[in-house]
Amino acid sequence: MSSIALSGVLGPVTTPFTASETPDLVGLASNIRSHLAHGLNGIVVCGSTGEAALLDETERTSLIETARATVPADRLLLMGTGAESTKQCVTRCRDAGARGANAVLVVAPHYYGPQMTAAALRAHYQRVADESPVPVVLYNIPKYMHFKLEPDLVAELSMHENIVGIKDSSGDLALLEGYLQAQGSSFTVLTGNGGQLLPALQLGVRGGIVAVGLFAAGLCVDVYDGFRNNDLKRATIAQDRLKPMASQIVAGLGVPGVKAALEAVGLVGGPVRLPLLPLDAAGRTTVRELLV
Repeated sequence: MSSIALSGVLGPVTTPFTASETPDLVGLASNIRSHLAHGLNGIVVCGSTGEAALLDETERTSLIETARATVPADRLLLMGTGAESTKQCVTRCRDAGARGANAVLVVAPHYYGPQMTAAALRAHYQRVADESPVPVVLYNIPKYMHFKLEPDLVAELSMHENIVGIKDSSGDLALLEGYLQAQGSSFTVLTGNGGQLLPALQLGVRGGIVAVGLFAAGLCVDVYDGFRNNDLKRATIAQDRLKPMASQIVAGLGVPGVKAALEAVGLVGGPVRLPLLPLDAAGRTTVRELLV
């Protein structure tokens, strides 16, 4: 187990697919190089935006290996390893560590939602953290989990030596403030909501893992650097441009919207995997208009 400094803007990359539904690893590597060249501090593979729930284990392995070969040592590489069983999550964490991930991003099990009590979640995350060879970042995304990680539980888990942070994609700034009560030298809070990057930074987060940064990296970097350098005008102008992209493309249109936006800015989008459907003409028009 080793420490990790979580900061800056990270991109939760999409998984490009070919027409035959196999991962386009050349396209993935190309996208990653572009994201990093535009100033992102790191990459997350196999997250929600990466269609992680639709990937098999062999595909996950190919994605982390491709990313590790592409991301230089001075940038961060995280891998989503959440699973419905604690056993499978641990296996994924071990595999991620063996293949070079700097840390793992772990969404809570949620299929058996009513049984995911504080006690169950505590037992899950403690075992994962005990057995993962790399640091663990908690992941709160209520729109997919259908519950939230409570701040009291997060504060308790933050005391574990191998739990180093949380990504909060709730969009609830009051909840985010609750998580920030646990932030310290060994525990970092990141936002997962690009539409609130600046407000989150002003509250105290140390960075973000935001899908809008995949096709608007420069604006995200302007927000982050502007805030860090006390240039509020620069940060505010960029945030005002990001907000409708984050709300309408990322939150509204989902992965199909993000992939369409990537294509619109000259990166590799490609098809989504069923049961997700590609954008219709109206959706693509919305994406193009927002990116102007």
